[in-house]
Amino acid sequence: MIKDGTLLVVDDNASILTSIEYLLNKVFSKIITLRSPKTIPSLLRKEKPEVVLLDMNFSSGPNTGNEGLFWLAEIKRLRPQTEVVLFTAYADIDLAVEGIKRGAADFVVKPWNNEKLIKTLQEAYQKCISNKKTNINIHQVSDKQMYWGRSKEMLQLREIVQKTALTDANILITGENGTGKDMLAQEIHKWSKRCSAPFVCVDMGAITESLFESELFGHVKGAFTDAHTDRTGRFEAADGGTLFLDEIGNLPLHMQPKLLTAIQKKCYTKVGSNELLPTNIRLISATNMNLQTMVNEGTFREDLLYRINTIHLHIPSLRERREDIIPLSKIFIEQYVCQYGTHHKALSKEAEKRLNSQSWPGNIRQLQHTLEKAVILSEGDVITENDLQIDISQYELNDIEDFATQTKAQTLEEMEESLIRKAIDQCNGNLSQAATQLDISRQTLYNKMKRYGI
Repeated sequence: MIKDGTLLVVDDNASILTSIEYLLNKVFSKIITLRSPKTIPSLLRKEKPEVVLLDMNFSSGPNTGNEGLFWLAEIKRLRPQTEVVLFTAYADIDLAVEGIKRGAADFVVKPWNNEKLIKTLQEAYQKCISNKKTNINIHQVSDKQMYWGRSKEMLQLREIVQKTALTDANILITGENGTGKDMLAQEIHKWSKRCSAPFVCVDMGAITESLFESELFGHVKGAFTDAHTDRTGRFEAADGGTLFLDEIGNLPLHMQPKLLTAIQKKCYTKVGSNELLPTNIRLISATNMNLQTMVNEGTFREDLLYRINTIHLHIPSLRERREDIIPLSKIFIEQYVCQYGTHHKALSKEAEKRLNSQSWPGNIRQLQHTLEKAVILSEGDVITENDLQIDISQYELNDIEDFATQTKAQTLEEMEESLIRKAIDQCNGNLSQAATQLDISRQTLYNKMKRYGI
């Protein structure tokens, strides 16, 4: 019987939580109980549970199970490696089956059988541990639809995506931070012939140089010290599906030839092995850098750029698709109203005007965070300009030209360097805080600092 691991139980019935905790306290080393799902996001970051036992209904209104499906999607989005077991009434079995299609490990029907419950949770725990050993980030592809909007640029982008998604052509996605490059990559995967196969995401800026080959190609037992078992690499995990290389511009120059060889020859060798293994992947890469400029500077291989850039898709910044700001805002408001269980909220005319006046340097991600905060803080049915709490230090539309003049930034790279320096200065040299402010990983920040000589 398991005597390890963390289990999170989410149910609005206090008696059920008490019973479950008593039943399983000798099975899991730590059991956390919640009566409301609202704090699930923060708890996932803090506790990192291997298994979540999730009730399907929480509100006092009609039980539809939609809350359970929503929180299932959120858990898998925030922490894909956590396994979710749905807790449901007999009448909602069809919904539980739908939940399994969306990524749940299994479901248990109330009133439950103790042995069945324990066995199901044990199996979910073992599945999580097994996935941890391979350390592969196989994304639960979001069931949310990408909002294409009404701008000419986005409609043209969608037309190209529809034409290319069904092919196996390598795709390079470019755009500023927060424009939704990962969302577009998932959309391409969902539209492709490989949609039922894995979607494996790799943050190239977060891979340490010493583990680069092992992370991408895997290794065999005994390949090096501490290689006690075989390891599955990202290419192997994505076989038959899509491999998404995010932040590819952060890949150091001396690592690029090995990636190029695997892409070009469609085969690779695990570390410590001489066996040549075939690879069958659809490659999508993304970056916010100008790779052609990097080629000219000698920091990115030209032949690698050609290989990953069969189709180039550029996502415009939010300030370039200003007509989509309010429709996107309304989508985010609806999302967070559902997530936090509050009443319907609408934007005031002043709030809409303020949203439209912003330059949104953080793009859609920044807009989303702003609306989440507004939904939480607003008290009435209308979100006012004050509820938005937009920092006055954020650049407004009228300040864009002044900003460019002050920073003397003529290229995206120069502007990025300036923003990084400013963030580090504002955080008094605290790189962890600066990375959080810039909405990038600390490893990615280190790589960018190295690139710009900061």
